[in-house]
Amino acid sequence: MSARLRSIALLAASTVTALTVGSAATAHAETGTGQRGVLQGSTTASYFWDDSSGRAGDTGLPAAGKPMQKGLVASPSWPLMTEGYVVYKGKKMPFFVGDRGPGDPSSRGVMLDLDAKTFAELTGGRFNPETLGVDGIGGEGHIKIDYVVTKWGDGVGRKNYPVAFSTGSWSEKDTNPVTQPVSVKKPTG
Repeated sequence: MSARLRSIALLAASTVTALTVGSAATAHAETGTGQRGVLQGSTTASYFWDDSSGRAGDTGLPAAGKPMQKGLVASPSWPLMTEGYVVYKGKKMPFFVGDRGPGDPSSRGVMLDLDAKTFAELTGGRFNPETLGVDGIGGEGHIKIDYVVTKWGDGVGRKNYPVAFSTGSWSEKDTNPVTQPVSVKKPTG
């Protein structure tokens, strides 16, 4: 998907849908293994695949120093190596924060940038290694997801509901992380 098409899709998505950042942190998600989480919420997610070639607008290797891979996401504010999972239409996929972003889109409510392979699996699309995009989803570049953070990363970043990249929270040590654990259940269906 071209950068221009992604921008148009983002504008349309942000105009048509409202951002819902977070449900009460102590809510019990109908999502069951008795797994414990530290934060639960909802947001709009986009996708990327950073192969360091620059051909899809990427800026180099992911910030955590890990190679691009399935499950690696970018967050505008959470610490690197934060772990959790996302749920979309009953499908649950694990993630770890390996990069920073999305940049400007986070100012418009896109608070998680999923890797393109996870995005494809969640939406029923196909990852295209030639374009680094997702085919077969009708140009859809954003989806509404639920997320559960199960473990915070150790470094700098905000250990709470995500905020825009422009706040600079990604570069500050959080001395007051969210402390209300959530109990989560695996998806039914």
